Amino acid sequence: MTIRLYDTSARQIRDFTPVQPGCVSIYLCGATVQAAPHIGHIRSGLNFDIMRRWFEYRGYDVTFIRNVTDIDDKIINKAHEQKRPWWAIGYENERAFNDAYAALGCLPPTYEPRATGHITEMIEMMQGLIERGHAYEADGNVYFDVRSFDDYLELSRQELDNLLQPSGEGETGKRDPRDFAMWKAVKPGEPSWPTPWGPGRPGWHLECSAMAHKYLGTVFDIHGGGLDLIFPHHENEIAQAKAFGDDFARYWVHNAWVTMAGDKMSKSLGNSVLVSEMVKQWRPIVLRYYLGTPHYRSMIEYSEESLREAEVAFARIEGFVQRALEKAGGEVEPATEVPPAFAEAMDDDLGVPQALAVVHTTVRQGNSALAADDKEAAVARLAEVRAMLGVLGLDPLDPEWAGEGGERGEDLHGVVDSLVRLVLEQRESARGRKDWATADAIRDQLGQSGLVVEDSPHGPRWSLGPR
Repeated sequence: MTIRLYDTSARQIRDFTPVQPGCVSIYLCGATVQAAPHIGHIRSGLNFDIMRRWFEYRGYDVTFIRNVTDIDDKIINKAHEQKRPWWAIGYENERAFNDAYAALGCLPPTYEPRATGHITEMIEMMQGLIERGHAYEADGNVYFDVRSFDDYLELSRQELDNLLQPSGEGETGKRDPRDFAMWKAVKPGEPSWPTPWGPGRPGWHLECSAMAHKYLGTVFDIHGGGLDLIFPHHENEIAQAKAFGDDFARYWVHNAWVTMAGDKMSKSLGNSVLVSEMVKQWRPIVLRYYLGTPHYRSMIEYSEESLREAEVAFARIEGFVQRALEKAGGEVEPATEVPPAFAEAMDDDLGVPQALAVVHTTVRQGNSALAADDKEAAVARLAEVRAMLGVLGLDPLDPEWAGEGGERGEDLHGVVDSLVRLVLEQRESARGRKDWATADAIRDQLGQSGLVVEDSPHGPRWSLGPR
């Protein structure tokens, strides 16, 4: 058994060999908390949640770090616009991100460090880089000298002479316009911390280099994030960390975006779809299915039609689980091992689409067993399906999803159930007197109301159907 991952730095799929046998260390660039999360933000968390779950299934002890950037230009600008403290905006949106991760079933990280809690580590890294000749102070700013680091731009494979480095207001005194800021001198009305070079605040890139060093050491296995972070963020992280003396990440894994009309979903473009609004319209487990089942390196073009397709597909899986559980007459635990074809797909660069095809094949086999009244085969398929869904975080019987349903009426489920039962009793009476027209009409009317009625050996059963 060998897990293989696409390594952005190598531009190829590589066999995964951990730094420490039996252990996996992962650093994921998390939220910049200037606003509430849209589904594009949460896709990254979901992709790496599935990666983590698969490593754990394969027996690895996983340390998973997902940072919070709670100070940067965007947060400060929001504070000025809203006339609120920068830290209040950051904390409010950090809570919103955590609520979104939890709603979609992401396991909590091992540690979730905030940038502002690691100023000391950042100062120590800057001091070390200045001593080694890789950084310098100018006008209270501290810059990284990109020409001092020979391997700069190896990740993004750009040419230094053609580089246009993003630069912020007040970044004066650079020796080379391509040098990037690790520390920014204080400006009026901005938060600041004391340093040997004067008061200021950290640059975005320095935060992650310092926190990865603190929590994962000088070398770790996997650094993750969205494709948009390859340059400048991850490139600059590498320069800082390696110039400081760290070996840093062995593998670089990047997830693709959620797009709308071909453009990356972004708050600045005004095309974002907030998670807090989506969970009011769609069951969170369906959102997880929609965002988590395409391959992590494939773009997802957002549309309500594709969401409805995901809802229908998941309903097929969930319907089998419910019917098979009823047939079993009691609890059915997940199988201890997933089917070999599922494992083969997941080992090959987390091939979730191919793994999901195995889930659907197993569901069809289970439905055939139910139709043939083969209880033993149906229960066996249910156990396999639960094991596979568990790896993907999609097992509807997992306590994680107990009471799941968002605002589609879960609080009124008992009332609705009583009313539907009354209607179903009328249908059963019609069937009893062989009034098939009335029975079918009742069923059709329930269907038009968004309810699906299934006849089982234990009587009729209803569920919410696709919208």
